[in-house]
Amino acid sequence: MTQEHRIDLLEMKLAFQDETIEKLNQELIELNEIVAFQKEQLNYLTSKIQALGGSNLASEDEETPPPHY
Repeated sequence: MTQEHRIDLLEMKLAFQDETIEKLNQELIELNEIVAFQKEQLNYLTSKIQALGGSNLASEDEETPPPHY
């Protein structure tokens, strides 16, 4: 194997790695955008739930006993 051939192989590997790194970087950017959107949704839903106030369930004192008692 000549030195020129070895250099060509290394250049091809480097080009492939550069392309792979760029693809991974784009995926990471997309995933970060998705996570940011989900955080916004979670914050919105949390604030909506807190705005509703108490629970729709009755407390134990307000619960009527089951019919078998």
